Amino acid sequence: MKLDGRLGLIALACVAGTAAFAQQVYRQVDANGKVTYSDQPPSARTAQPVQGAGGGAVNSLPTDSALPYELRQVAQRYPVTLYTGNECQPCDAGRSLLSTRGVPFTEKTVQTAQDGEALQRQSGKTSLPQVSIGSQQLVGFQDSEWTRYLDAAGYPASSRLPAGYKNAPATPLVAQVKAAPPAAAAA
Repeated sequence: MKLDGRLGLIALACVAGTAAFAQQVYRQVDANGKVTYSDQPPSARTAQPVQGAGGGAVNSLPTDSALPYELRQVAQRYPVTLYTGNECQPCDAGRSLLSTRGVPFTEKTVQTAQDGEALQRQSGKTSLPQVSIGSQQLVGFQDSEWTRYLDAAGYPASSRLPAGYKNAPATPLVAQVKAAPPAAAAA
């Protein structure tokens, strides 16, 4: 009879132990490379901004530790890239939608023939704006369509970005290479 009671206690301990292991565990690596595991999500207070090439703080995607944990997870699974052009009203509307919703995104500008060719190779279209949400490519701005895809990816309907968060500045789709200065003519 005592044996049955002990088995019951052992079974209860196993179930309780299993429930404890089912909790979410967060892994965080600090600036010195120290790895910490916790049952608490990393907070924006302890996060350090990423340093850009010029020494200034730059928010980089998709691993920006300044983002709230849940938003960082969505941005890692479904990174958003916006392709825009100059003086493009639909591009401005798309950028505004992403900013209003608090979607962290990378912006690539299409300004040169090389940029246009690269966009054509990448998406099969040259129309602007374009947005990629994960592997899904949307051409042209339609508020309802972009909203539907952002919702499906798990982006919040309203901004949850930390105060003062700014996306990195827009960059050309194709990196511009400066030409070497002409050689001086021999006299």
